Amino acid sequence: MANTATRLFNLIAYLQRHPNSSASQLAEALDVSSRTVQRYIVMLEDMGIPVYAERGAQGGYSLVRGYRMPPLMLSPEEAVAVHLGTGLIEYVWGKLFRGAALSAMTKIENVLPEEQLQEIAWARGNLITQGIPRINPNLDMEQLETLYQSVRQGFQVRILYQGKQQSAPQWRTIEPYVLVYSWGQQYCVAYCRLRQAMRSFRVDRIQAMKRLTETFDKPPEFDPAQYLDEHFEDKSSYEVRLFFSAETASVAQDYRCCWESYEERPDGSVVAGFRTSDLDTATRRVMCFLPDARVLAPAELKQRIAVTSRAIAEQYEPDTAMAR
Repeated sequence: MANTATRLFNLIAYLQRHPNSSASQLAEALDVSSRTVQRYIVMLEDMGIPVYAERGAQGGYSLVRGYRMPPLMLSPEEAVAVHLGTGLIEYVWGKLFRGAALSAMTKIENVLPEEQLQEIAWARGNLITQGIPRINPNLDMEQLETLYQSVRQGFQVRILYQGKQQSAPQWRTIEPYVLVYSWGQQYCVAYCRLRQAMRSFRVDRIQAMKRLTETFDKPPEFDPAQYLDEHFEDKSSYEVRLFFSAETASVAQDYRCCWESYEERPDGSVVAGFRTSDLDTATRRVMCFLPDARVLAPAELKQRIAVTSRAIAEQYEPDTAMAR
């Protein structure tokens, strides 16, 4: 829950963006009562923040014209959030924003009050992030930078691309719309002039690249979130379902982060699942939960698990010759 200092900061910022706001509007924005808003207004006045009220049906609270909140007026929690956010940049985008993130954090720390600096120092030692898939180390950062600049400036790009199911690479001209980070991989969602359709390209599969001088206009109706949900390259085509008995349900519970669906049954058993487009990867993932789990679906995965299990068993059969 936000503390009083945070709400005061938010109140100033809201009045800067929405002058002449009524007490009820401010209460709704801050998620407090109108009486609390009145108390906050008095506190701001005591702090020397120039707030005035216009009376009448159309009246409301405003800041004196020309007043601006001092830059980087962050609460301790906000300072920690900024620090944690910049710390994740290198995990997901590599060197693309590393320098900017470090520079921004340095500037922020140079002007923050001591209280906020203490909060950041505490966060460094006590809020540790692990387990996020790092950016693919095979990724060519120069290519990622070229794509980033092309997305920003609207330039077409010529790429030599070899998809997962392609026997040989192929030259394509694309209009890059957005860059996507997904489970350690970078993708470029683009309009492919060869296919005359939208496609997603895994950046580490691009073997060569050249930015062209021709530009393009991204359609205003293009919705990245909708596209990723409906047409992303790794859009799942298989629904994997695993059964955990009541005796092994705790295993599924311990790894809730692995499941997109999770059903607890009255008898204590659990059916957990996820979607995938790659049965090879799914096989490796599911094998980690055997024999505590039993694969319910899909049938293709059950067959792969059976073949893989027999191959493992053969590798570890006792060596009869040595036993003699």
